[in-house]
Formats: sequence, C-alpha cells, structure tokens
Amino acid sequence: MLLLATALKLIAELALLALLGRWLLVAGLRRLAPQALESNVFLWLLDTLCRPFVTVAGWLTPRWVLRQHLPLVAFCLLTGLWLAATVLKLQWCLEVGLEQCR
Repeated sequence: MLLLATALKLIAELALLALLGRWLLVAGLRRLAPQALESNVFLWLLDTLCRPFVTVAGWLTPRWVLRQHLPLVAFCLLTGLWLAATVLKLQWCLEVGLEQCR
C-alpha cells in the first residue's frame, strides 16, 4: 500500500511539474520569441510528458469544456490525486509506525 501511494505521488508530482514548466516556457517564449514555439525541443519534451494526462482530462470532462482549458483541468485533477496519495501515505504511515514507513 505504501508503494502504491508513493508511486501515485511521484507520478502526480512529475506531471504537475511538467505542466507548470510547459506553462512557464510557453509564456516566456510568447513574450520573447513567438516564432520559436514550433521548434523548441524542451517544449516538445514537456508536451510529450503532459499529453497522457491532458488526454485523460479530456475523457473525464464534458464536451462543453474548451480544448485549451484541458491542461488546467489536468492540473486540477493531478493536484487532487497528489493530495489523495499524500493522505493515503500519511494514514498508512501512522498505522504501521513511522520507523517502518521510511
């Protein structure tokens, strides 16, 4: 159970950081070099990391949610997953004892 909670937390953290990095990179590139959005390798990498979570967010949301809002929906869903995994991990650690939790 501890392994599951830790794995869910890790996946959520990586996806949240990838989404945040993508948003910051796009915002910076739009201001500094708008023509570089299509050819940026780091943006492509972050898009590749975020795509599965944005796709799942598209499956879970109703059709009236705009497509450009799906990364925000994915961010909110991943934040909820991270919080749930954190609570699960804390409950498990309190049950078995903190020395066994490490």
